[in-house]
Amino acid sequence: MSQQPTTDMNFSAPERHQPRLYTDLFTPNETQQIRAEVRAFADKYVAPVAWDIGHREESVEHFPRVLFKKMADAGLFRIPFATPVGGRGLQYPAAATAVLIEELAYYSNSVAAIVDVHCILAGHALEHASPELQQRYLAPLLTGSKIGSFATTEPEASTDLNVKVMETHAQGGAEGYIINGRKRFITNAPVADFVVLLTEHDGRMTEIVVDLDTPGVTVGQPDKKMGNHGQLTADLYFDNVRIPSSNVVGIPGSGLRIALQTLTYGRIGIAASGVGMAQAVFDHGVHRLKTRKAFGKHLGQFQHWQFKWAEYATAIENSRNLYLKAALRMDAGESFPEPDAAMAKWYATNLASDIARDGVQVFGGYGFMRELAADGSHYRVEEVYRDCKISEIYEGTNEIQKLVIARNIFGKDITG
Repeated sequence: MSQQPTTDMNFSAPERHQPRLYTDLFTPNETQQIRAEVRAFADKYVAPVAWDIGHREESVEHFPRVLFKKMADAGLFRIPFATPVGGRGLQYPAAATAVLIEELAYYSNSVAAIVDVHCILAGHALEHASPELQQRYLAPLLTGSKIGSFATTEPEASTDLNVKVMETHAQGGAEGYIINGRKRFITNAPVADFVVLLTEHDGRMTEIVVDLDTPGVTVGQPDKKMGNHGQLTADLYFDNVRIPSSNVVGIPGSGLRIALQTLTYGRIGIAASGVGMAQAVFDHGVHRLKTRKAFGKHLGQFQHWQFKWAEYATAIENSRNLYLKAALRMDAGESFPEPDAAMAKWYATNLASDIARDGVQVFGGYGFMRELAADGSHYRVEEVYRDCKISEIYEGTNEIQKLVIARNIFGKDITG
């Protein structure tokens, strides 16, 4: 039987500073309404189970299925999508999706990562699929009756997503395909029903949907990670897996463009998750700085921390503006809103790591504890410190984001 997260009786939410410090001057009213809706949901359903999700060892039994179903029933998975495929039909779906991810990451980056892959990567890739494929996979993804995954990374192909080094190959054509190969670090794989798979075919890349119960597919055991314990990742193995040609997303050979466009959307989501984590540490840090004393003074009375938190308030403002700008450009019809998406992903996730490190410092020894044995207390900064690092790596390392920015400055002829 699936073991569900236990309610955290020690949880206490600090004052939120985003409504007071951040001015939604350019954010559409629709997006602000989505933020309020998701925040209310997260306050009620994510916050009480977030610590348990983030601290239990990775296993299929520990996947938060009850919370996943609550998100589906609340219509959160419909936010990114148009009405014809079962979505909400929002005017600014990318912006709404980004704030969805931020609000979830405020309490749990694991939950945000699950939704990011389920909706932004698997779901957005399926927007390029035929109506028949959308009916079979996207429609149940929106209702939560099927869990989606998205696979590009391989043991030797990730940052360098090059067809020449890919190990996953598809042979065939109109009569169907036979797939062989291996993928690595695939989020949701241990619990997913299907994967949108990037594979080499005739010297080009093609996206194919594969049911994970298809003969010849093997799903590895969940990886044991430093952070994001609630986000399950695993290897996928393909041994002469037979897939009908109707499962191709788009047209054969168009997989790289679909993957890159999907990952660009994903990078906006990862930027938003960085903001969510940074805002959480900021809020918890303010509470600690105002209540903890040393040398007869509140920590917040020391100018060092005043200046640090002033800098972080400014950086969070900049990060949120960057990801919203990139999302609104995507909502305006730009498939690759660069360099904004790259700037947002690099800047926001780098910020999350910086403030998490200082957040642990603010809490001192308490910030280093997963759980204090004396009273069972625990602190959000410890979890963010572990979780935030992966955000600088997945869906395009921050070094790659800087390269994208540099190419927009100097041109590819100079940067390579």
